[in-house]
Amino acid sequence: MPPTIRIAALAAAASIALVPLAVPTASATTAATVTAATVTAAAATAKPNLRACYDGTCKLSLTRGVSFRVSSRFGITRLAITFTSATVRVKGTGPGVMSQAYLGEGSTGSVNHIGVRVVSLSSGKAVLRLTARR
Repeated sequence: MPPTIRIAALAAAASIALVPLAVPTASATTAATVTAATVTAAAATAKPNLRACYDGTCKLSLTRGVSFRVSSRFGITRLAITFTSATVRVKGTGPGVMSQAYLGEGSTGSVNHIGVRVVSLSSGKAVLRLTARR
């Protein structure tokens, strides 16, 4: 290796060694807290895992209406869930069949052997628990 390259590499190594280390301060701790809060908020608004509901058993926290596939063993192949501040509508469809239930907060019902319980309900969020009954 030519001497000029060694000198450049040595100069680069020296400049890297001279970079001061960051010392945690109150503002750095606050920034870390804000970042953690942002990550938590993002996780809370993340899309629900609808594939987990394919077997008819899952818990959903919804901020908007959804539609997803379910096992054909229930006699339907798709569930569509919409809600308002007072009512949750669960509609099951399949080839030549449609079944639906309208539920309020705290109530339970079923759509073709899939039990639905409305855990909580507001204008912006619905929390449901689905259970397979077949």
